[in-house]
Amino acid sequence: MIREIIHRKRQEYLLNNIDQQTSEVVLLVGCQLPYNTDEHFENSMNELASLTKTANGTVRMVFSQKRDRVHSATYIGKGKLEELCNVLEETEADVIIFNDELSPSQLRNLSSELDARIIDRTQLILDIFAQRARTKEGKLQVELAQLNYLLPRLSGQGINLSRQGAGIGTRGPGETQLETDRRHIRTRVYEIHQQLLQIVNHRTRYRERRKRNRAFQIALVGYTNAGKSTLFNRLTEAESFEENLLFATLDPMTRKTILPSGYQALLTDTVGFIQDLPTTLVAAFRSTLEEVKEADFILHIVDSSNEDYENHEKTVYTLLEELDAASIPILTVYNKQDEQSLNFVPSPRSEFIQISAYQKEDVDRLKGKIQYYLKKEMENYSVKIPPAEGKLLSQLRTDTIVEELKFVEEEDVYNVRGSVFSSHSIAGDIEKYSQKGK
Repeated sequence: MIREIIHRKRQEYLLNNIDQQTSEVVLLVGCQLPYNTDEHFENSMNELASLTKTANGTVRMVFSQKRDRVHSATYIGKGKLEELCNVLEETEADVIIFNDELSPSQLRNLSSELDARIIDRTQLILDIFAQRARTKEGKLQVELAQLNYLLPRLSGQGINLSRQGAGIGTRGPGETQLETDRRHIRTRVYEIHQQLLQIVNHRTRYRERRKRNRAFQIALVGYTNAGKSTLFNRLTEAESFEENLLFATLDPMTRKTILPSGYQALLTDTVGFIQDLPTTLVAAFRSTLEEVKEADFILHIVDSSNEDYENHEKTVYTLLEELDAASIPILTVYNKQDEQSLNFVPSPRSEFIQISAYQKEDVDRLKGKIQYYLKKEMENYSVKIPPAEGKLLSQLRTDTIVEELKFVEEEDVYNVRGSVFSSHSIAGDIEKYSQKGK
């Protein structure tokens, strides 16, 4: 029953709003706690404004308050709440967004005091993910995260969550679940888990097949809007969606990239990371993020033009540790070199390269850097291949790094010199011709 309601309401929303791009007026609210420096808090609020823009909202005013701890009942103090009420009457804002995850009681109390839709940072991110999801897996993962977020907030939130129509924080199952009790939601959560399990099993079989073929796997990771999809398109000649918005890419994509020698590797574009990424999303997207864990090499893309790039790097490394992927070799790619500030200093945590994804010579330099890393992990070979073995010669070009391929007319053979992964199936053929040469 619940699935049919969700599907019908989604269709109604899409039909009613397919041409509607009206921006909502938004007020932002944040609490600066003692452990937050002025710079970190300002960057966090700026990021919340960027998230709001991505969700098609227009920020009218920003409220901030310094406190030793957030107010247990209303997040902000009584005086600031009265000020917010007055400004709300003047601006007639549609939505008030808080820069933290509100507890169910805080959400309920604020909703009773303020005549506007109240959402928190977590719900805003979930809303953006609901906009961006394109594949069946992505939509199921977002719906699962939204339902898990909604479950403890059902009590007292029926009216707000059941509102129909467009609006930040109302996309996905949230807007249809007022009348739905916990039993129905838990039933739907179980159904989604079962469907995702089938997708995960398919993804696992696909990974195993890639491993048998010994395809070298590279994962692009990084903070949201660091330029991953732009670089992915330049490295693979794919058409992944790229835009100057947070979470422009949600669904992972894997394509072949060809290195200078002709060697073919697999490159995967992943969802961007962000500070305080909702735990429900991390859990729901666990199978998608497994792509990072299974990679042989990680390209950590950093927006070097962003003033908060150091915290962005720390966030990515923290999430990589949570995914048990911190031990995988990493090359840090400082993107947007042409927009760097004079105060930029590369991190010493890993090898790095500075580029602009829009400069072809920079992309070529990056490919060369990747190939250099691969060669260090491979074994050298030198063989003589007869011209009749055209298929093998072609495989050598794509599955190994060929440094020399020369036809020797006197011997009627090709001298081939290069590097190969010892675990690759083609290594056996190379060994066979190496023995013949002896």
